[in-house]
Amino acid sequence: MKRLFITATKTTPEVDFNPENGQLKISGESFPENSADFYAPIIAWLQNYISRNPSISLTFKMIYFNTSSSKAILDIIALLQDYHNKGGVAEINWMYQEDDEDIMETGLEFTEKLSLECKLIPYSEQ
Repeated sequence: MKRLFITATKTTPEVDFNPENGQLKISGESFPENSADFYAPIIAWLQNYISRNPSISLTFKMIYFNTSSSKAILDIIALLQDYHNKGGVAEINWMYQEDDEDIMETGLEFTEKLSLECKLIPYSEQ
């Protein structure tokens, strides 16, 4: 399976899904004109990856995202939860700048009812 790498733009996050090491990461800002179009190939890649791999670690390191992007992020999280419910191993790492309460609280809200492993991880920009 090929690596999925999408370079960040002013309105879209960097996506780095590396099947070699199982590390999947979405980071930056997300407010594309059409979130469904932007995230569709990401979700398709993830669905294909899930069908081939026993373990998934997905890191979100978002600075900002709009409402339509949050829907896509929730769809990705639901996909991982469903995979976990069927016996797959999945974890989510939700990284947030240590002074960004909005992103931290959103991460908590998005992950608090999940049964898969979720970590909220503060970091500082240097």
